[in-house]
Amino acid sequence: MKNKILIGLGTALLLALLLSPFASANPDGLDRVLKDFGLEERSKTILVSPAADYVFPGIKNEKLATGIAGVFGTLLTFGVAWFIGKKLVSR
Repeated sequence: MKNKILIGLGTALLLALLLSPFASANPDGLDRVLKDFGLEERSKTILVSPAADYVFPGIKNEKLATGIAGVFGTLLTFGVAWFIGKKLVSR
C-alpha cells in the first residue's frame, strides 16, 4: 500500500513539474468573474500566497518557477489529505 502511495505521489509531482508551465495564461474562474463585473479594483488580498500567480518567488526562469509552484501545491495538497486521512483512521 505504501509503495502505491509513493508511486502515485511521485507521478503527481512529476506531472506537476513538467505540465504546470503549460497551463493556460487566462484568468481562473474567480478572477474572471471579478474582471467581468468590474470588481478587480475593489478586491483586496486577505492572505499572502507563497506562490502567487502559480510562480515560485526568487526563481528567474518563469517556466521553472511555475513547475516548482506546481510541485509545492501538489505536496501541500498531499500533506493535507494525508493528515485528514490519518485523523479519520485513528477514530
